[in-house]
Amino acid sequence: MLSKILRSSFVFIGLFSAQFALAKSGGVDYSWGADALALMHDYVVTMMLYVLYLGYAIAAIVVVIASFQIYIKMNIGEEGVTKEILFLVGACIFMISASILFPSFFGYQI
Repeated sequence: MLSKILRSSFVFIGLFSAQFALAKSGGVDYSWGADALALMHDYVVTMMLYVLYLGYAIAAIVVVIASFQIYIKMNIGEEGVTKEILFLVGACIFMISASILFPSFFGYQI
């Protein structure tokens, strides 16, 4: 009998203490979170620009290497030069369109 009363009292204490905790949380100042969120937004946009420029640099290096490979294939007389040229042009079009479309998809203008 005593354990039932003890259990039910713990349940009521738990329920009412949770309500008091929720009632006290209304006076908290959340303005610091907006500043932190704005700083994080600026950081992410800055990093996005650096990643975009890094992608441009890597793409330029890949284009130079691929164009030398295409030139060597043309001089040797191998088959599939047209396919390699189309792959290179397609990759360039993708990099240009991705650098424009992906940021605008998320609402950023670069």
